[in-house]
Amino acid sequence: MTSSPSVPSAPVGELFRAAFRAHPAGVAIVTASGPEGAVGLTASSVASVAVDPATLAFSVTGGRSASFIASAQTIVVHLVGADQLDLARTFADPAAPRFTHSMDWELLPTGEPLLREAQWALRCEIVHRAPLGGSVLLAAKVLDIRSNPSNSAPLVYHNREFHTLFQSVSAVA
Repeated sequence: MTSSPSVPSAPVGELFRAAFRAHPAGVAIVTASGPEGAVGLTASSVASVAVDPATLAFSVTGGRSASFIASAQTIVVHLVGADQLDLARTFADPAAPRFTHSMDWELLPTGEPLLREAQWALRCEIVHRAPLGGSVLLAAKVLDIRSNPSNSAPLVYHNREFHTLFQSVSAVA
């Protein structure tokens, strides 16, 4: 018996985008100091890589903030919850003003911008850059971690929208 290979109904790129739109991801805001001041962007590609040494990875694509972050020596990765939805939206919008006087932020003594209300802030050193297509994959070693305990629900990005998680699957069963 022979079988014919399956042929995708759409180009791989379109199916790839659709697959990852359907895959929920945590939300982070990545900040760095650029030549003209603080820069930042919202990222849903942040992932833990190793515990020893503590390492994370994420990708950036295009834009002024992304290029400054990709070339920075150090960054801060802020893991945010539902209470920081407005921050996530601000840093996801390339036209939105960032690091305003009304925003609760500061420059760390080491020079990186810190968003004080984030649940977790991981100060990192970029240890590897890998250009892939139109993106740059960055690996970063965690140098310092600050926590801001909160009962805020986790914030996730799914199907081009922000969502919160309210209960665990085990609580439903």
